[in-house]
Amino acid sequence: MADLKQWLHVWTLCVTLLCLWKGSAAHISYSVSEEVPKGTTVGNITKDLNLSLRQLDIMGLHIVSAQNKGYLDVNKKSGLLFVSERIDREELCPSAAKCVLNVEAIINNPHGLHRIEVVVVDINDNAPNFMEKIYSLDMSENSYVGEKHPLPIAHDADEGSNSVKTYKLSPNEYFSLDLQNAGDQSVTAELVLQKALDREKQSVIELTLTAIDGGKPAKTGTVQLKVNVLDVNDNSPLFSKSLYKAQVVENAMVGTTLLTVTATDLDEGVNGQLVYSFAERGRFNPDGKFSIDANTGDITVTGDIDFEENQAYEIRIQVRDKGTPPRLAHGKVLVEVADVNDNAPQISVTSMMSPVKEDAEIGTAVAMITITDRDGGKNGMTECKIAGAAPFQLKRNYKNYYSLLVGGPLDRETVSEYNISLTAADEGTPSLSSTSVIRVKVADVNDNPPRFHEPLINIYVKENSQIGTRIHTLTCSDLDSTENAKISYSLLNYEQKTIPMSSVVNINQETGDIVTLQSFNFEELKTIQFKVQATDSGVPPLSSNVTVNVFILDENDNSPTILAPYSEHGSVNSESIPYSAEAGYFVAKIRAVDADSGYNALLSYHLSEPKGNNLFRIGTSTGEVRTKRRMSDNDLKTHPVVVLVCDNGEPSLSATVSIDVVVVESTADIQTQFRHVPIKEDSFSDLNLYLLIAIVAVSVIFLLSLITLIAVRCHRTESSFSRYSAPMITTHPDGSWSYSKSTQQYDVCFSSDTLKSDVVVFPAPFPPVDAELISINGGDTFTRTQTLPNTEKVGIAF
Repeated sequence: MADLKQWLHVWTLCVTLLCLWKGSAAHISYSVSEEVPKGTTVGNITKDLNLSLRQLDIMGLHIVSAQNKGYLDVNKKSGLLFVSERIDREELCPSAAKCVLNVEAIINNPHGLHRIEVVVVDINDNAPNFMEKIYSLDMSENSYVGEKHPLPIAHDADEGSNSVKTYKLSPNEYFSLDLQNAGDQSVTAELVLQKALDREKQSVIELTLTAIDGGKPAKTGTVQLKVNVLDVNDNSPLFSKSLYKAQVVENAMVGTTLLTVTATDLDEGVNGQLVYSFAERGRFNPDGKFSIDANTGDITVTGDIDFEENQAYEIRIQVRDKGTPPRLAHGKVLVEVADVNDNAPQISVTSMMSPVKEDAEIGTAVAMITITDRDGGKNGMTECKIAGAAPFQLKRNYKNYYSLLVGGPLDRETVSEYNISLTAADEGTPSLSSTSVIRVKVADVNDNPPRFHEPLINIYVKENSQIGTRIHTLTCSDLDSTENAKISYSLLNYEQKTIPMSSVVNINQETGDIVTLQSFNFEELKTIQFKVQATDSGVPPLSSNVTVNVFILDENDNSPTILAPYSEHGSVNSESIPYSAEAGYFVAKIRAVDADSGYNALLSYHLSEPKGNNLFRIGTSTGEVRTKRRMSDNDLKTHPVVVLVCDNGEPSLSATVSIDVVVVESTADIQTQFRHVPIKEDSFSDLNLYLLIAIVAVSVIFLLSLITLIAVRCHRTESSFSRYSAPMITTHPDGSWSYSKSTQQYDVCFSSDTLKSDVVVFPAPFPPVDAELISINGGDTFTRTQTLPNTEKVGIAF
């Protein structure tokens, strides 16, 4: 069922796009009567555009009118085009034979434009109207029967069948009407004399002229005719032509002569002298544009002639003699205006879509552009182009209507705003042009992930730092803007030695501050590595990662530790020397280690002795206690010696050990450190002898087996040790425990005195290892493990 709905959605979208593509070039026409109530339906625009009501709501169809008022609108629920404002044809198209209301149906998604032509149908809502209420007409009493006199023209604002169609004269015995249909579908009336006039019988004849339009029901307008019967001038002037034609170029200079009208009068004297003038009829007053010489009949230009205002002028002229009463003749002059290319095209922008997303596809509509030129013919034909280089293009939709489309890829990070210069030129000679600049802003799209300034971040932190210490601030940049450039930081799920990083450090997601959540111990943890992710706030969000290494710096927080045998709790630290010992006689060797590293673990040995005691000295770096001189009778038999072991840290830490040095008479009396218990002499029986032999035999067999096992293991591991330097066991007459500053490792040597010997194998080129220290003193063995920065463990047991 879901697949069927998805298929129907895709099919609907395709049909919509096809209909829009076909409909973009279509021209839809409707008609509506003027003065219809608001809400009157004009047509079903949804049906004519082949859209459904659902598509109408999605695409955001709206109506845009070229006029200031929005006369029409579309009902989004029914899809019907309806009247939204009062439509008055006489106000909208005051002088047009056909009143057309042009509107645009604009669809936003996808962007499309449809031209709609709505013909406004005239209704009979205006009655005929005469310019004057009373019209006076002078007629000679000797006027011949059949003489015609033009009557005032009634103006009706309506057009077509609703305009003036006929005139009616009130009943009388002297006059009748002669109706004439002009070429512009207007009707004129002339008063025809049916019976000879007699001034003495009736000097003034009053009539009523009624104009009737063609509406249903018809509307009328009246004017009062006052005919004054004059005496004796029985010949009327006569124009040489009933219709004069002339042509004038627009913008003609004032004083330009158009033509000369001529008339003749058979009378003589004053009755034959003619005077020319304009006969004002209807709404056009020729005096504002032209003038006529009363004596010569020359018609000249006196005002501005504009083709765009009027393409032709119809001038009513009359000639009057100077007789008493004067006699008149009427004529007509048709002046055609020749167009001159004096109007530059005008560029107007409608339905501007700004900003435009930088990922907009090529062909996306940005704006609708209309080019208008008030000139006619070739002077009014225009062409619009984009000036300069820009990723946009113009597409002509219909006549002088264009669409501004995206013509190339957009990148806000490169150009965030375009000033598109449009140039429109007509085809006149010379050609006129105009330029308009459209500002199109490019909207940001989240197409750039955050970037760290460094591919790897190293941070150095001292151990024992306070919890909550800010150790580093991450910096990251994003080429996008606004929300797309708002960055948040987070710690990726990562564990080091089963320790979750979330319990070690914390990252402020807004500022990027890295804060410690615990205090670090260099002796337990030397480096921390984790990854940080920077994520922007775009949709969809983009991110990037960076690796952060935190190096723990050692602090001098561990005091030196005295090694066995002198560090054993409860043991008696005493040594014996013979009275005959020479200067430099070896007394004891103090060994110590420091859990710190570097200079914090570099140890030095000193004697803290009572004043006046200058019998002993100690090696500052070796820890060996020796005599400074020979014994004298004044020396004490027991000398307490206090050894102070100091590291090289800041501040320096230390440890002390006390040794009682006992002076004996001979070397036979010297006992080892661990043989202070007096030996009880027992009788040595045969049983004891057998037992001793058995113990020695078992010991020899065990020792031989142990040596064989060690030899086999050494042979097997020879290849593994060959990649490093071979282990080295050093023998020194006095034994040593020295610290190498170059390798930061300890070298241990055998002493010829088995009571003061230790064995530690630390090959200098070895990788860091965990070493095991084994001390051998006589028959007793003491074991201590010292952990250094190592990853492998090498041990030799004795």
